[in-house]
Amino acid sequence: MSENILSEIESKKIRWVNLLLTDIVGQLHLVTISSKLVNNESLREGFGKLDGSSVPGFKEIFESDLVLKIAPDTFKVDPFFEGTGDAFSLIYDMFGKNRLGRDPRFAAEKSGDQLKAEGYTPFAAAELEFHIFDEVKVWVSGTSSGYIVRSKSAGFEKKKDYSLPPKGGYYVPPPIDDSIEIRKEISEILEDAFKVRVEAHHHEVGAAGQGEINFEMSGPEKLGDSVQIVKYVSRMVAVRRGKIVTFMPKPIQGDNGSGMHIHVSLWKGNKNAFYEESDNYAMLSQEARYFIGGLLYHGRALSAIVSPTVNSYKRLLPGYEAPIFLAWSRGNRSAAVRIPSYYKNSERTKRIEYRPPDPSANPYLAVSAVLMAGLDGIKRKIDPGDPVDENIYHMPEEKVKALGISKLPSSLDEALKELESDFSFLLPVFAQDLIEKYIEVKREELRKLNSKISPAEFYYYLNI
Repeated sequence: MSENILSEIESKKIRWVNLLLTDIVGQLHLVTISSKLVNNESLREGFGKLDGSSVPGFKEIFESDLVLKIAPDTFKVDPFFEGTGDAFSLIYDMFGKNRLGRDPRFAAEKSGDQLKAEGYTPFAAAELEFHIFDEVKVWVSGTSSGYIVRSKSAGFEKKKDYSLPPKGGYYVPPPIDDSIEIRKEISEILEDAFKVRVEAHHHEVGAAGQGEINFEMSGPEKLGDSVQIVKYVSRMVAVRRGKIVTFMPKPIQGDNGSGMHIHVSLWKGNKNAFYEESDNYAMLSQEARYFIGGLLYHGRALSAIVSPTVNSYKRLLPGYEAPIFLAWSRGNRSAAVRIPSYYKNSERTKRIEYRPPDPSANPYLAVSAVLMAGLDGIKRKIDPGDPVDENIYHMPEEKVKALGISKLPSSLDEALKELESDFSFLLPVFAQDLIEKYIEVKREELRKLNSKISPAEFYYYLNI
């Protein structure tokens, strides 16, 4: 692999290499090094270029020297900056001997290894939703704060004057969907430059330029890499066209938010462990049902990782195809776990979709946590109960209770409390200090946001 990287640097006349890494909350970072530093020795020993105390969640100031090594098979030529290559990093602790336990990508690698040790090969994919805006203005001062969002594609300004009604954008064609060219360019760069195979892209339900990109299933760390690259490419394409892309879960009040539904299947050799042809309900195996049981059992704790922001819980409201109920079903988008049912007897496509995650989540931690919750369900044979084949949003509360359906947390604070009391299922792949640091960072984020004054508070309380 070292020879391939060195050969590509030489043949493509690469002068600079971006070393990419992701912090504990999911933000992408990079450091650019001279390609002259890349040789057999540095590929083996790494690059002493990272101050861990300056990366959220990594290290304290007295232990901050970390080493970056290029992850095999991730080196690509950057399509935006001439003579530049990109590579994801393996992060090592001081002196470069041991992997950093708080590195989210390392957790994703370990989740794949853990499943393989149990006899499974995991495959995961994500439906990544986002909004494209012409302009976003945000102001915060000691006395007031607010924002304006403008999207030409939806005739949208200051949260009114839609040319599409709220929730009216699903699969609209051009010229109503004038964001198709941006999505097309994003998708082509993903495929051509980064080898991320895009299966589909389209305008989503939201009126204000909401889009979705779907890409092929892969291992957990590759899924995390792909999400980070989709975000990077989307933002670069948008800014070069004078637009803004946001992966914020709920940027528009009264319209659909953006999700990051995670699809999972487990294989044993050439057989899909989730598929059972004799199952009359959804062609699901018993292992798949136990996997679902684990997702439902740990769903409230999972929320802190897959729905990790204050804004996430403004997406998780009834009526917007965002699940709030821990139930499962085939083809039912009001349940947290959905079994896609487009084809009846297709072993290749049989999978489980977990719908609560949103794109503010750290993708490495999100997919790892989903896999570990499901694996715990298999190992403990957790029964998911009966499927619910009706719109749970419209169910009387008494019926929801009678069916034993739990709700997801309604706030980040509630979700963090759930994670604090239910995290042992993560410990095979999450270092305990990673979990503790994650909770600490998120509680500090929550404290800061709770101290800010929102425009809505002025609306409701100015004349109280």
